[in-house]
Amino acid sequence: MNQRYIYQMKRHKLFWGLLMALMVQMLMTACNDDESFTTSPSNLLTFETDTLRLDTTFSKVPTATKTFWVYNYSGSGIRCADIRLESGNQTGFRVNVDGVYLGPSVGYQLHDVEIRKNDSIRVFVEMTSVMQQADEPQKIEDNLVFTLESGVQQKVNLNAFSWDAEFLQDVVIHGDSTIHTTKPIVIYGNLTVDSMATLTIGAGTTLYFHNNAGLNVYGRLLCKGTAENNVVLRGDRIDRMFNYLPYDRVSGQWRGIHIYESSYDNVIEYTDIHSPYDGIECDSADVTKMKLRLVNSTIHNCQGFGFEGRNCKLEILNCQISNTLANCATFVGGDIFINNSTFAQFYPFEGERGPALSFDNYYPLKNLTCLNSLITGYADDVLMGNKRKVKKGETEKEFNYLFDHCVIRTPKVETDDSIYFTNVIYEDVKDTTRGSWKHFVKIDTKNLIYDFRLDSISTAIGVADPKTVLPTDRNALPRDDEEPDAGAYEYVKN
Repeated sequence: MNQRYIYQMKRHKLFWGLLMALMVQMLMTACNDDESFTTSPSNLLTFETDTLRLDTTFSKVPTATKTFWVYNYSGSGIRCADIRLESGNQTGFRVNVDGVYLGPSVGYQLHDVEIRKNDSIRVFVEMTSVMQQADEPQKIEDNLVFTLESGVQQKVNLNAFSWDAEFLQDVVIHGDSTIHTTKPIVIYGNLTVDSMATLTIGAGTTLYFHNNAGLNVYGRLLCKGTAENNVVLRGDRIDRMFNYLPYDRVSGQWRGIHIYESSYDNVIEYTDIHSPYDGIECDSADVTKMKLRLVNSTIHNCQGFGFEGRNCKLEILNCQISNTLANCATFVGGDIFINNSTFAQFYPFEGERGPALSFDNYYPLKNLTCLNSLITGYADDVLMGNKRKVKKGETEKEFNYLFDHCVIRTPKVETDDSIYFTNVIYEDVKDTTRGSWKHFVKIDTKNLIYDFRLDSISTAIGVADPKTVLPTDRNALPRDDEEPDAGAYEYVKN
């Protein structure tokens, strides 16, 4: 092996040795940079928000968890001497910092929390408050304090509103009782009216039903709202799914009202029922006795049926039944009288939604009379009548119905069945300038806000029969004496 070759080998070894030493030094320098933490007061953390607002919650009920990020863009590592709630455990806030809970095991504060340069940590916050001893929601707040090794303190304000409520769990009403209060009442399990009892719910009362809770009526239910102070039956989520969307606008929040076979003479007036699974379900009963009078009321945004009546006697007056996954209203036999009501099928979550109104004679349909009403929706045909075929050996069941002075989104009836449709305006599905949604003041499918009062271009204006129309509308406004409107609402000029 010649000297030149040996010399070249030594040069290569020296080169690679120097290169490796340089790389190790660079890595050590980088590690040292990553491991260094500044105590300069000019180096600060950056917070995703300076105020974290939790939603309104009932006292003793946890809020949903919200989060925010803490970033270190200062150019050097920062060590927090401690992170703590300013009021300790006195306000009901609970905080988790990057997986570590600020609880009693750590004295409600964390020490020596390191955030390297260009790194971040995530903070999770929820709150459960004690009773506030007040009628209105009360603001609860605290500060999450980050004390840096430099001595600088940085704070994020945490706040929420807590609302005192009365909580009922699987309550059975055995005797005549009245619920009349402006204080929220939250129902867990079910609220059941026994067969020998009457439950009266007074004007201005709101019942909040927890998930899968409902109102079971074996006796009698009287919801006695007024135009100024409706009874409200709704879900108990008073927080938000998204910033723009309260849970109250989402269907399926509670189970709804079930009126059983033994129940008669129920009256629900000036009542707002919204966001249940099924709105009202009425079991088969004696059709000679009044099952339910639904007056000046709303059933809206149901994940199942809006109203389901099976072989019973019903009156529906000045009512809005709208936006359901299944049928807005369905009547299986019975004796039904409807006047000045709006059936509007604009359920936003599913294309295969049911019709606005359907009826059949599985049980004898002794009578279905629908006067001065508006029946509409997205589909080209939102009215479904089904006369069941008579099987051999069976007797044909009654199938009696009449629609008079109504506006209906359905193909024009040209057959012998036209005797059942008198003075009816059939919506032209090709007329996009007067599309079904343009009957109404607002159809906002993005924010799930619906206002089913009539807009100025609605064909329902002025078509009701002055002889049979109800004197006032859903909101107790007087109807026009000469040219009243079809549907639950009388048009009001702005």
